[in-house]
Amino acid sequence: MSTRPAVLSLYRRSLKLSLDWAVNRQLWRGQALYIRSLFEKNRDVHDPRQLRVLLRETEKLLDHWKHPDPFVPPLSPGGSKYERNLPAHILDPPPPLKF
Repeated sequence: MSTRPAVLSLYRRSLKLSLDWAVNRQLWRGQALYIRSLFEKNRDVHDPRQLRVLLRETEKLLDHWKHPDPFVPPLSPGGSKYERNLPAHILDPPPPLKF
């Protein structure tokens, strides 16, 4: 995997993970800015070995801080409203009875 997509994936995952822990969106915004500053601090690292170490450490941090009960949007699979009040299936009427 190329480095840029890996870093972007880690960045997105870290933002989503911090959103699981934040109660308020304003609190999360401060955390998001802090996460951005951490990624920006290592932006100029081009040594492949050092990049691998940074990516590995970030993966470990994400695994360590993983929320036990992450936020799931209500209408997505696993959410509290998923498949609630689905429209009834349209069935063909039964064939007429012959006497």
